[in-house]
Amino acid sequence: MVEDNRPVFFFDIDNCLYPKSKKVHTQMGRLIDEYFVKHLELSQEDAYKLHMEYYKTYGLAIEGLVRHHRIDAMEYNRQVDDALPLESFIFPDPQLRKLLEDMDKTKVKLWLFTNAYKTHGERVVRLLGIEDFFEGITFCDYAEPILLCKPHPDMFKKAMRQAGISEFDKCYFVDDSVLNCAKAEELGWHTANLLEEGEPLPAEKPCKYQARHLEDLRKYFPQFFKTV
Repeated sequence: MVEDNRPVFFFDIDNCLYPKSKKVHTQMGRLIDEYFVKHLELSQEDAYKLHMEYYKTYGLAIEGLVRHHRIDAMEYNRQVDDALPLESFIFPDPQLRKLLEDMDKTKVKLWLFTNAYKTHGERVVRLLGIEDFFEGITFCDYAEPILLCKPHPDMFKKAMRQAGISEFDKCYFVDDSVLNCAKAEELGWHTANLLEEGEPLPAEKPCKYQARHLEDLRKYFPQFFKTV
């Protein structure tokens, strides 16, 4: 058996493989707030505040719900992530597909890395028409008793194990989250923070590369693209 020594390029999914302007995050936030209102018997205002508090503290609202309210995470996934009408927002993206086609798979392994559950991540890449480019997915496993998600260091190490890579210096990463990018950079990953045109840059740069479009990966990591 030939040993696979390729570096791994980890791609975040939401607000990364499709633009934030699709407003999927807004729709998800609305469903999360509704879940807080319904299951915790909170006002709309208090639901939003607690949602934001858990998001900032844990990286995911659901982690706060599981830790402090013992909710059924898989049922939450059914009512929130899997309830999103993604087919109304996300469509095949020929430019994104061309970008991934131009990456040399003999030189780099492409891997999905998301804080969503597996069903949501797989649905997004299927709707984008790019699921065939990725060799695997690391996701937040809602079925586990303790949820693990970015930016926890153990989540990055989990992604490395699953992708079959042991050297931090051979990990490459793009994500829209400043917190996730900062942690990846701290661990030794080669990281690009994706912020769309018009979005303000963070006061403190979280990592070496700042991208305004996924196309910027061509100039930051030219070693992984096919030469013409």
